Amino acid sequence: MENKLQSVKANFGTLPVFLTAISTILGAVMFLRFGYAVGEVGFLGTLLIIIIGHLVTIPTAMALAEIATNQKVEGGGEYFIISRSFGLNIGSSIGLALYLSQAISVAFYIIAFAESFEAIKPWIANEFGYEIYDNRLFSIPALLLLIWLMTTKGADLGMKALYVVVAILFISLVMFFLGSTDFSNTYDSSLLFKNIDSEKGFFFVFAIIFPAFTGMTAGVGLSGDLKDPKKSIPMGTLAATIIGMIIYVFIALKLVYSASTTDLITDQLIMSKIALWGPIIPLGLAAATISSALGSFMVAPRTLQAIGADNVIPNKKVNDFVSKGTDKNNEPRNATIITSVIALTFVLMGDVNAVAEVISMFFMVTYGSLCLISFMQHFAADPSYRPSFKSKWYLSLLGAVLCVYLMFKINAVYAVASILLMVGIYFYITFNNENKKGMANIFQGVIHQFNRNLQVFLQKSEKEISDDYWRPGVICLNKDSFERLAAFDMMKWISNRYGFGTYIHFEQGYFSKVTKQIADQKLNKLIEMANNTKSNVFLETIISPSNTNAIVQAIQQPGISGHDNNMMLFEFKKGTTEWLTDVIDNYNLIASANYDLCILGSSDRNFGYRNEIHVWIKKEDYENANLMILLSYIILGHPDWKKAEIKIFAAVDKSNLDKEKESLIQLTTTGRLPISPNNIIVLPIDENVDKVELINETSKLADLTILGFHESSIKTKNIDQFNKYNGIGNVLFVNTLKNKMIK
Repeated sequence: MENKLQSVKANFGTLPVFLTAISTILGAVMFLRFGYAVGEVGFLGTLLIIIIGHLVTIPTAMALAEIATNQKVEGGGEYFIISRSFGLNIGSSIGLALYLSQAISVAFYIIAFAESFEAIKPWIANEFGYEIYDNRLFSIPALLLLIWLMTTKGADLGMKALYVVVAILFISLVMFFLGSTDFSNTYDSSLLFKNIDSEKGFFFVFAIIFPAFTGMTAGVGLSGDLKDPKKSIPMGTLAATIIGMIIYVFIALKLVYSASTTDLITDQLIMSKIALWGPIIPLGLAAATISSALGSFMVAPRTLQAIGADNVIPNKKVNDFVSKGTDKNNEPRNATIITSVIALTFVLMGDVNAVAEVISMFFMVTYGSLCLISFMQHFAADPSYRPSFKSKWYLSLLGAVLCVYLMFKINAVYAVASILLMVGIYFYITFNNENKKGMANIFQGVIHQFNRNLQVFLQKSEKEISDDYWRPGVICLNKDSFERLAAFDMMKWISNRYGFGTYIHFEQGYFSKVTKQIADQKLNKLIEMANNTKSNVFLETIISPSNTNAIVQAIQQPGISGHDNNMMLFEFKKGTTEWLTDVIDNYNLIASANYDLCILGSSDRNFGYRNEIHVWIKKEDYENANLMILLSYIILGHPDWKKAEIKIFAAVDKSNLDKEKESLIQLTTTGRLPISPNNIIVLPIDENVDKVELINETSKLADLTILGFHESSIKTKNIDQFNKYNGIGNVLFVNTLKNKMIK
């Protein structure tokens, strides 16, 4: 884009930006509709309209100034700023809508220009005996002349013409303020602040007047033709906005003092009756509307040219056509021709009052986007975001919120339609331009800052009592991430809704550039796996020469989401001992961190059909029971286990059968656990019963079996106790440091 749009340019200064904006602000609406607004809602209501309107435009102008002083602003004005901040997909969808509103604005202003001939229609009828009923007799030739001038002479002539029309506009305003009427001589000033209720409603009048304030960004469209956009855009835009607001307040005051409510409402050229020399007002209207049309006609093609230069349109020939400029000044001649066709189409329709509201909708979306960019940049804390002019975040937020609110207050149907149109354009462009990025780094920056602040807040806040509100914060350290997926799946299930999980792939070796690259590649594979399986697990890698060092590093990992880690999960393949031995040898190390310990024994059957989870409660590790039941419930909450059921098996002495079953039924019932009493099975045992064989036989069809183990068994049985259950599928061995409560 830089080569296409920056190779040659007009090198305008700040004055063209100011003149383009002020001539659009003080345009057709001021001459034709402002008197109607004052008559409908009075001076106070009009003042409120001006204030609300500028609560949108001033934050937008400040946001523009801020963004423009932070980055190199090239051709395309508002489109360039939005697309380079939000990304090309979002930026181009807003940009195309912005272009359409700018192109249709040309037609809107030309039709308003034709209204200036209302004053000479009676003279034509008297002199020539010809009644003119259709203003298109004026608007179509005016547009054709404008098209000819813009396609042959370009922005240079537009700027020269702009100086002339702004001079006429200035003279007409001076004449208006110098004029007086009989009404002004008898006006009761005590009525100035009288409240007037409009029959049409305040927001109906606001919708009519608001387009008057939307011209303040018109000069930004000249960004590609400015010598120093970082200086000219802020100064020109802010100056035009503030001066325009002041002038509007004084115009409202002058109208109240100079004409009756009835005259203000019924006579759309009431300003000519007030001015020192009446004919200057139609001339001023003509100057204002033609200058606004000129401004829009200079800006719209440049927006389309920038869109084409970004190759946004899913057709290379179309992009090349609209982005092509003249050899001399890079004038967007082809884009001007397209704009001319759109403008002529709407002028031929004759009346674009309804379309004017749609124009306002698209401008509102553009302004809201600019304010949102500024607001988000304040919180993204991007070191590269260093604007020389800084707005305030609350002003930007106010502007963004007001834009959305006013869109729906003005016309909810048009608001929804404009948003849907842009969403449709966005998905169309995204579908056809897969290489375009959808969101820019600004969103990630905001999320990073929000997450950082949230983490700090959670760390400082009072922690929940773990005994009453326990939930798993699990760290899984695994060497065989790509050989077996059992540990990854287990973490995915535990972290789905109730728990938090950090899965760490252990890359054994000394830290070096090579091992770091290998670890990063494997981390990317894990992230891809997590995306494909819609996992909520946080992923990390550790490089260490020894298993013990890796365990020590893993233990010291901080918790996520402000939740402290409280459990470690390891996985081993049944029948192997190497990794399992190191885990058991470091049991005291893990316990010193106050972590519960889970060891997953993987089999070739893996998790089978995920239909049944068997929880075995044995007398010697009864303290693990609650944690085992809670983990089974948490795993069952994942969609992978939606058809599964939990079965609890209690191996107890024959004398305690009924008591133990009643106790378990009460535990699951009061704890509101989805375990049927029929699935609570109490098995009698004595010294002659081999518990291992009993479990192997009873749970051979289970998809996951959960067993407990305790510290004393580690000392007596070491790792042998984990390799005895070869008759069943995957086994989760659970050891809790402290009994958990099931509430």
